[in-house]
Amino acid sequence: MKYIVILGDGMADWPVEELGNSTPLDKANKPNIDYLSKRATLGMVKTVPDGMPAGSDVANLAVFGFDPRIYYTGRSPLEAISMGIELTNTDTALRCNLVTLSDADQYENRRMLDYSSGEITTEESNILMKDIAKALNNDFISFYPGISYRHCLIWKNGPLDIELTPPHDISDKVIGEYLPKGPQNNVALELMQKSVEILKNHPVNQRRIDRGLNPATSIWLWGQGKKPSVPLFIEKYGLCGSVISAVDLIKGIGMVSGMKAVNVEGATGNIHTNFRGKAEAALKELKDGRDFVYIHVEAPDECGHQGQLKEKIRAIELIDSKIVGPLIKGLEKLDDYRIMILPDHATPVSIRTHCADPVPFLIYDSRKTTVINEDVTYTENSCRNTGTFIEEGHKLMDMFLQV
Repeated sequence: MKYIVILGDGMADWPVEELGNSTPLDKANKPNIDYLSKRATLGMVKTVPDGMPAGSDVANLAVFGFDPRIYYTGRSPLEAISMGIELTNTDTALRCNLVTLSDADQYENRRMLDYSSGEITTEESNILMKDIAKALNNDFISFYPGISYRHCLIWKNGPLDIELTPPHDISDKVIGEYLPKGPQNNVALELMQKSVEILKNHPVNQRRIDRGLNPATSIWLWGQGKKPSVPLFIEKYGLCGSVISAVDLIKGIGMVSGMKAVNVEGATGNIHTNFRGKAEAALKELKDGRDFVYIHVEAPDECGHQGQLKEKIRAIELIDSKIVGPLIKGLEKLDDYRIMILPDHATPVSIRTHCADPVPFLIYDSRKTTVINEDVTYTENSCRNTGTFIEEGHKLMDMFLQV
Protein backbone atom coordinates (compact mmCIF):
# COMPACT_ATOMS: atom_id res chain seq x y z
CA MET A 1 0.00 0.00 0.00
CA LYS A 2 1.23 3.48 -0.94
CA TYR A 3 0.13 6.65 0.84
CA ILE A 4 0.06 10.16 -0.64
CA VAL A 5 -0.92 13.39 1.10
CA ILE A 6 -1.62 16.38 -1.15
CA LEU A 7 -1.77 19.51 0.97
CA GLY A 8 -2.98 22.73 -0.66
CA ASP A 9 -1.74 25.32 1.81
CA GLY A 10 -4.51 27.77 2.77
CA MET A 11 -6.84 26.26 0.17
CA ALA A 12 -10.00 26.55 2.32
CA ASP A 13 -11.86 29.85 2.45
CA TRP A 14 -15.04 31.65 3.48
CA PRO A 15 -18.03 32.33 1.20
CA VAL A 16 -17.21 35.22 -1.14
CA GLU A 17 -19.93 37.66 -2.19
CA GLU A 18 -18.27 38.13 -5.58
CA LEU A 19 -18.71 34.38 -6.13
CA GLY A 20 -22.38 34.37 -5.11
CA ASN A 21 -21.40 33.39 -1.55
CA SER A 22 -19.46 30.40 -2.84
CA THR A 23 -15.85 29.61 -1.97
CA PRO A 24 -12.84 29.13 -4.28
CA LEU A 25 -13.19 25.37 -3.77
CA ASP A 26 -16.81 25.64 -4.91
CA LYS A 27 -15.91 27.52 -8.07
CA ALA A 28 -12.68 25.80 -9.08
CA ASN A 29 -12.84 23.34 -11.98
CA LYS A 30 -11.27 20.30 -10.37
CA PRO A 31 -12.56 17.15 -12.10
CA ASN A 32 -9.85 14.85 -10.72
CA ILE A 33 -10.37 15.82 -7.08
CA ASP A 34 -14.13 15.68 -7.52
CA TYR A 35 -13.85 12.22 -9.10
CA LEU A 36 -12.11 11.05 -5.93
CA SER A 37 -14.57 12.85 -3.65
CA LYS A 38 -17.52 10.83 -4.99
CA ARG A 39 -15.75 7.66 -3.88
CA ALA A 40 -14.02 8.97 -0.77
CA THR A 41 -14.45 9.57 2.92
CA LEU A 42 -15.06 13.28 3.48
CA GLY A 43 -15.05 15.28 6.68
CA MET A 44 -13.70 18.22 8.63
CA VAL A 45 -10.61 18.34 10.83
CA LYS A 46 -9.43 20.83 13.41
CA THR A 47 -5.73 21.25 12.65
CA VAL A 48 -5.09 24.17 15.02
CA PRO A 49 -5.61 23.40 18.73
CA ASP A 50 -7.36 26.03 20.83
CA GLY A 51 -5.02 28.76 21.98
CA MET A 52 -2.34 28.07 19.38
CA PRO A 53 -1.48 30.31 16.41
CA ALA A 54 -3.21 29.47 13.12
CA GLY A 55 0.05 29.02 11.27
CA SER A 56 1.31 26.52 8.74
CA ASP A 57 3.82 25.34 11.34
CA VAL A 58 1.20 24.30 13.89
CA ALA A 59 -1.27 22.99 11.30
CA ASN A 60 1.22 20.95 9.28
CA LEU A 61 2.67 19.38 12.42
CA ALA A 62 -0.86 18.18 13.14
CA VAL A 63 -1.39 16.86 9.62
CA PHE A 64 1.93 14.99 9.81
CA GLY A 65 0.50 13.25 12.88
CA PHE A 66 2.38 15.13 15.62
CA ASP A 67 0.41 16.85 18.39
CA PRO A 68 1.43 20.54 18.22
CA ARG A 69 0.64 20.95 21.92
CA ILE A 70 3.55 18.60 22.63
CA TYR A 71 6.01 19.13 19.80
CA TYR A 72 5.64 22.74 18.66
CA THR A 73 8.71 24.84 19.53
CA GLY A 74 8.31 27.62 16.97
CA ARG A 75 8.32 28.01 13.20
CA SER A 76 11.80 29.16 12.33
CA PRO A 77 13.75 26.25 13.87
CA LEU A 78 11.99 23.89 11.46
CA GLU A 79 13.00 26.14 8.58
CA ALA A 80 16.56 26.30 9.89
CA ILE A 81 16.83 22.51 9.88
CA SER A 82 15.73 22.42 6.24
CA MET A 83 18.38 25.02 5.42
CA GLY A 84 21.10 22.85 6.96
CA ILE A 85 21.73 25.15 9.91
CA GLU A 86 23.08 23.46 13.03
CA LEU A 87 21.15 24.58 16.11
CA THR A 88 22.26 24.36 19.72
CA ASN A 89 19.79 24.11 22.58
CA THR A 90 20.43 27.75 23.50
CA ASP A 91 19.94 29.19 19.98
CA THR A 92 16.79 31.05 19.08
CA ALA A 93 15.90 30.86 15.39
CA LEU A 94 13.79 33.60 13.81
CA ARG A 95 12.21 33.91 10.36
CA CYS A 96 13.56 36.90 8.51
CA ASN A 97 11.32 38.19 5.72
CA LEU A 98 12.43 40.68 3.13
CA VAL A 99 9.49 43.10 3.01
CA THR A 100 8.44 46.28 1.24
CA LEU A 101 7.54 49.15 3.57
CA SER A 102 6.15 52.53 2.54
CA ASP A 103 8.22 55.69 2.84
CA ALA A 104 8.00 57.76 6.02
CA ASP A 105 10.46 59.78 8.08
CA GLN A 106 10.00 57.54 11.11
CA TYR A 107 10.29 53.74 10.79
CA GLU A 108 7.24 53.15 12.98
CA ASN A 109 5.06 55.28 10.68
CA ARG A 110 5.64 53.10 7.63
CA ARG A 111 3.08 50.66 6.21
CA MET A 112 3.50 47.00 5.34
CA LEU A 113 3.01 47.19 1.58
CA ASP A 114 4.25 43.70 0.69
CA TYR A 115 5.36 40.94 3.06
CA SER A 116 7.22 39.21 0.19
CA SER A 117 8.89 42.14 -1.63
CA GLY A 118 6.99 41.22 -4.76
CA GLU A 119 7.97 37.55 -4.33
CA ILE A 120 11.57 38.54 -4.85
CA THR A 121 13.67 35.91 -6.59
CA THR A 122 16.05 33.71 -4.64
CA GLU A 123 18.98 34.99 -6.71
CA GLU A 124 18.20 38.60 -5.83
CA SER A 125 17.42 37.97 -2.19
CA ASN A 126 20.59 35.98 -1.62
CA ILE A 127 22.65 38.97 -2.70
CA LEU A 128 20.72 41.23 -0.33
CA MET A 129 20.90 38.81 2.59
CA LYS A 130 24.65 38.30 2.18
CA ASP A 131 25.15 42.07 2.35
CA ILE A 132 22.92 42.26 5.43
CA ALA A 133 24.90 39.44 7.05
CA LYS A 134 28.19 41.15 6.24
CA ALA A 135 27.00 44.34 7.94
CA LEU A 136 25.02 42.97 10.89
CA ASN A 137 26.47 39.57 11.88
CA ASN A 138 28.30 39.49 15.21
CA ASP A 139 29.15 37.02 17.98
CA PHE A 140 25.45 36.54 18.77
CA ILE A 141 23.62 37.31 15.50
CA SER A 142 23.92 35.32 12.25
CA PHE A 143 21.79 35.78 9.13
CA TYR A 144 21.31 32.95 6.61
CA PRO A 145 19.87 33.35 3.10
CA GLY A 146 16.94 31.12 2.14
CA ILE A 147 14.43 31.00 -0.70
CA SER A 148 12.70 34.04 -2.20
CA TYR A 149 11.68 36.36 0.66
CA ARG A 150 12.08 33.68 3.38
CA HIS A 151 15.33 33.79 5.36
CA CYS A 152 16.66 32.95 8.81
CA LEU A 153 18.33 34.63 11.78
CA ILE A 154 20.07 32.63 14.51
CA TRP A 155 20.36 34.51 17.79
CA LYS A 156 22.65 32.88 20.35
CA ASN A 157 20.95 32.88 23.78
CA GLY A 158 18.16 34.91 22.20
CA PRO A 159 14.83 35.41 23.96
CA LEU A 160 11.93 33.09 23.21
CA ASP A 161 9.24 35.31 24.74
CA ILE A 162 9.91 38.37 22.59
CA GLU A 163 6.64 39.45 20.96
CA LEU A 164 6.85 39.46 17.16
CA THR A 165 4.12 39.71 14.51
CA PRO A 166 3.96 37.82 11.18
CA PRO A 167 4.16 40.40 8.38
CA HIS A 168 1.40 38.72 6.35
CA ASP A 169 -0.97 39.50 9.23
CA ILE A 170 -0.53 43.27 8.86
CA SER A 171 -0.74 43.91 5.13
CA ASP A 172 -1.40 47.63 4.41
CA LYS A 173 -1.25 48.46 8.12
CA VAL A 174 1.04 50.98 9.84
CA ILE A 175 3.73 48.89 11.50
CA GLY A 176 4.22 50.96 14.69
CA GLU A 177 2.04 48.91 17.03
CA TYR A 178 3.41 45.63 15.59
CA LEU A 179 7.10 46.28 16.18
CA PRO A 180 9.02 43.95 18.55
CA LYS A 181 7.98 44.04 22.19
CA GLY A 182 9.25 42.34 25.32
CA PRO A 183 12.70 40.98 26.24
CA GLN A 184 15.52 42.42 24.12
CA ASN A 185 13.05 43.96 21.69
CA ASN A 186 15.55 46.79 21.19
CA VAL A 187 18.04 44.36 19.60
CA ALA A 188 15.47 43.05 17.11
CA LEU A 189 14.18 46.52 16.30
CA GLU A 190 17.69 47.87 15.77
CA LEU A 191 18.45 45.08 13.30
CA MET A 192 15.27 45.84 11.37
CA GLN A 193 15.99 49.58 11.29
CA LYS A 194 19.63 49.12 10.30
CA SER A 195 18.58 46.89 7.42
CA VAL A 196 16.76 49.86 5.86
CA GLU A 197 20.01 51.73 5.26
CA ILE A 198 21.69 48.63 3.84
CA LEU A 199 18.83 47.97 1.42
CA LYS A 200 18.23 51.60 0.48
CA ASN A 201 19.63 52.33 -2.99
CA HIS A 202 21.01 48.78 -3.25
CA PRO A 203 21.67 47.89 -6.92
CA VAL A 204 19.37 44.85 -6.69
CA ASN A 205 16.52 47.06 -5.51
CA GLN A 206 17.25 49.73 -8.07
CA ARG A 207 16.97 47.15 -10.84
CA ARG A 208 13.69 45.89 -9.39
CA ILE A 209 12.29 49.42 -9.27
CA ASP A 210 13.36 49.97 -12.88
CA ARG A 211 11.35 46.87 -13.82
CA GLY A 212 8.29 48.07 -11.91
CA LEU A 213 8.74 45.53 -9.09
CA ASN A 214 8.57 46.03 -5.34
CA PRO A 215 11.99 46.52 -3.74
CA ALA A 216 13.03 44.88 -0.48
CA THR A 217 13.21 47.86 1.86
CA SER A 218 13.55 46.17 5.28
CA ILE A 219 13.91 42.86 7.05
CA TRP A 220 11.07 41.72 9.32
CA LEU A 221 11.69 39.28 12.17
CA TRP A 222 9.10 36.80 13.49
CA GLY A 223 8.37 33.09 14.11
CA GLN A 224 10.97 32.60 16.85
CA GLY A 225 11.61 29.19 18.38
CA LYS A 226 14.06 26.68 19.83
CA LYS A 227 15.52 23.45 18.48
CA PRO A 228 12.64 20.97 17.92
CA SER A 229 12.36 17.27 18.66
CA VAL A 230 9.62 15.07 17.19
CA PRO A 231 9.28 11.29 16.83
CA LEU A 232 10.63 9.61 13.73
CA PHE A 233 7.80 8.99 11.27
CA ILE A 234 9.06 5.51 10.45
CA GLU A 235 9.10 4.57 14.14
CA LYS A 236 5.61 5.93 14.76
CA TYR A 237 3.94 4.58 11.62
CA GLY A 238 6.33 1.99 10.20
CA LEU A 239 6.49 3.81 6.87
CA CYS A 240 9.44 5.24 4.97
CA GLY A 241 8.48 8.73 3.83
CA SER A 242 9.46 11.65 1.60
CA VAL A 243 8.35 15.26 1.67
CA ILE A 244 8.07 17.45 -1.43
CA SER A 245 7.80 21.20 -0.92
CA ALA A 246 9.41 24.47 -1.94
CA VAL A 247 8.96 25.78 1.60
CA ASP A 248 11.69 25.24 4.20
CA LEU A 249 9.13 24.97 7.01
CA ILE A 250 7.48 21.88 5.51
CA LYS A 251 10.75 20.30 4.46
CA GLY A 252 12.00 20.92 8.00
CA ILE A 253 9.07 19.07 9.57
CA GLY A 254 9.73 16.15 7.25
CA MET A 255 13.47 16.14 7.90
CA VAL A 256 13.22 16.40 11.70
CA SER A 257 10.89 13.38 11.60
CA GLY A 258 13.39 11.41 9.52
CA MET A 259 11.88 11.84 6.06
CA LYS A 260 13.75 12.46 2.83
CA ALA A 261 13.33 16.03 1.56
CA VAL A 262 12.99 16.06 -2.24
CA ASN A 263 13.95 19.18 -4.16
CA VAL A 264 12.05 19.83 -7.39
CA GLU A 265 13.54 22.10 -10.02
CA GLY A 266 11.31 25.12 -10.57
CA ALA A 267 9.44 24.73 -7.26
CA THR A 268 8.95 28.28 -6.03
CA GLY A 269 6.28 28.38 -3.33
CA ASN A 270 3.92 30.48 -5.46
CA ILE A 271 1.49 30.02 -8.35
CA HIS A 272 4.38 29.85 -10.82
CA THR A 273 5.75 26.71 -9.19
CA ASN A 274 6.48 23.47 -11.02
CA PHE A 275 3.21 21.69 -10.19
CA ARG A 276 3.76 18.76 -12.55
CA GLY A 277 7.33 18.34 -11.38
CA LYS A 278 6.03 17.69 -7.85
CA ALA A 279 3.72 14.95 -9.12
CA GLU A 280 6.53 13.36 -11.11
CA ALA A 281 8.86 13.52 -8.12
CA ALA A 282 6.23 11.87 -5.92
CA LEU A 283 5.73 9.02 -8.38
CA LYS A 284 9.49 8.49 -8.59
CA GLU A 285 9.77 8.32 -4.80
CA LEU A 286 7.01 5.72 -4.64
CA LYS A 287 8.49 3.68 -7.49
CA ASP A 288 11.87 3.78 -5.76
CA GLY A 289 10.42 2.13 -2.67
CA ARG A 290 9.05 4.91 -0.49
CA ASP A 291 5.78 4.08 1.24
CA PHE A 292 4.57 7.61 1.97
CA VAL A 293 4.87 10.97 0.20
CA TYR A 294 3.74 14.33 1.53
CA ILE A 295 3.24 16.87 -1.29
CA HIS A 296 2.90 20.45 -0.11
CA VAL A 297 1.75 23.25 -2.43
CA GLU A 298 2.04 26.82 -1.14
CA ALA A 299 0.29 28.62 -4.03
CA PRO A 300 -3.30 28.88 -2.65
CA ASP A 301 -1.97 30.38 0.59
CA GLU A 302 0.11 33.00 -1.20
CA CYS A 303 -2.91 34.00 -3.29
CA GLY A 304 -5.03 34.25 -0.15
CA HIS A 305 -2.48 36.50 1.53
CA GLN A 306 -2.41 38.75 -1.53
CA GLY A 307 -6.22 38.88 -1.73
CA GLN A 308 -6.07 37.40 -5.23
CA LEU A 309 -9.39 35.59 -5.63
CA LYS A 310 -9.09 34.54 -9.28
CA GLU A 311 -5.52 33.40 -8.77
CA LYS A 312 -6.51 31.31 -5.75
CA ILE A 313 -9.14 29.53 -7.82
CA ARG A 314 -6.54 29.04 -10.52
CA ALA A 315 -4.06 27.61 -8.01
CA ILE A 316 -6.62 24.99 -6.93
CA GLU A 317 -7.27 24.11 -10.59
CA LEU A 318 -3.55 23.68 -11.20
CA ILE A 319 -3.24 21.35 -8.21
CA ASP A 320 -6.05 19.30 -9.74
CA SER A 321 -4.78 19.20 -13.32
CA LYS A 322 -1.00 19.16 -12.78
CA ILE A 323 -0.70 17.10 -9.59
CA VAL A 324 -3.82 15.05 -8.81
CA GLY A 325 -4.51 14.03 -12.40
CA PRO A 326 -0.99 12.79 -13.20
CA LEU A 327 -0.78 11.07 -9.81
CA ILE A 328 -3.99 9.10 -10.39
CA LYS A 329 -2.73 7.99 -13.79
CA GLY A 330 0.75 7.13 -12.55
CA LEU A 331 -0.46 5.28 -9.47
CA GLU A 332 -2.44 2.83 -11.62
CA LYS A 333 0.88 1.13 -12.37
CA LEU A 334 1.75 0.73 -8.69
CA ASP A 335 0.26 -1.15 -5.75
CA ASP A 336 -2.94 -0.23 -3.98
CA TYR A 337 -2.83 3.30 -2.68
CA ARG A 338 -4.59 5.83 -0.51
CA ILE A 339 -4.73 9.59 -1.19
CA MET A 340 -5.56 12.30 1.31
CA ILE A 341 -6.28 15.85 0.12
CA LEU A 342 -6.71 18.81 2.44
CA PRO A 343 -5.46 22.27 3.36
CA ASP A 344 -3.55 22.91 6.57
CA HIS A 345 -5.70 25.92 7.42
CA ALA A 346 -7.95 28.42 5.69
CA THR A 347 -6.53 31.66 4.27
CA PRO A 348 -9.66 33.66 3.37
CA VAL A 349 -9.08 36.23 0.66
CA SER A 350 -11.34 38.65 2.55
CA ILE A 351 -8.96 38.90 5.52
CA ARG A 352 -5.71 37.97 3.74
CA THR A 353 -4.40 35.93 6.65
CA HIS A 354 -4.87 32.55 8.32
CA CYS A 355 -7.75 31.51 10.53
CA ALA A 356 -8.16 28.50 12.82
CA ASP A 357 -11.40 27.18 11.28
CA PRO A 358 -11.67 23.41 10.77
CA VAL A 359 -10.73 22.42 7.23
CA PRO A 360 -12.17 19.89 4.74
CA PHE A 361 -10.40 16.59 4.08
CA LEU A 362 -10.80 13.79 1.54
CA ILE A 363 -9.48 10.23 1.93
CA TYR A 364 -9.62 7.96 -1.12
CA ASP A 365 -8.75 4.26 -1.19
CA SER A 366 -8.03 2.73 -4.61
CA ARG A 367 -9.53 -0.58 -3.46
CA LYS A 368 -12.92 1.08 -2.98
CA THR A 369 -14.08 2.49 -6.31
CA THR A 370 -17.84 2.39 -5.78
CA VAL A 371 -19.52 5.78 -6.09
CA ILE A 372 -20.83 6.81 -2.68
CA ASN A 373 -22.57 10.01 -3.76
CA GLU A 374 -22.65 11.14 -7.40
CA ASP A 375 -23.62 14.69 -6.44
CA VAL A 376 -20.73 15.30 -4.03
CA THR A 377 -17.77 17.53 -4.88
CA TYR A 378 -14.84 18.47 -2.67
CA THR A 379 -15.93 21.67 -0.93
CA GLU A 380 -16.13 23.01 2.59
CA ASN A 381 -19.89 22.46 2.69
CA SER A 382 -19.80 18.92 1.30
CA CYS A 383 -17.23 17.87 3.88
CA ARG A 384 -19.07 19.65 6.69
CA ASN A 385 -22.38 18.04 5.74
CA THR A 386 -21.02 14.52 6.22
CA GLY A 387 -20.98 15.09 9.95
CA THR A 388 -17.52 13.53 10.23
CA PHE A 389 -15.35 15.72 12.42
CA ILE A 390 -11.84 15.07 13.75
CA GLU A 391 -11.45 17.20 16.88
CA GLU A 392 -7.72 16.58 17.32
CA GLY A 393 -5.96 17.17 14.01
CA HIS A 394 -2.96 14.94 14.71
CA LYS A 395 -5.28 11.93 14.83
CA LEU A 396 -6.26 12.36 11.18
CA MET A 397 -3.02 10.68 10.11
CA ASP A 398 -3.95 7.64 12.17
CA MET A 399 -7.26 7.52 10.32
CA PHE A 400 -5.56 7.91 6.94
CA LEU A 401 -2.95 5.24 7.62
CA GLN A 402 -5.50 2.99 9.34
CA VAL A 403 -3.38 2.49 12.46
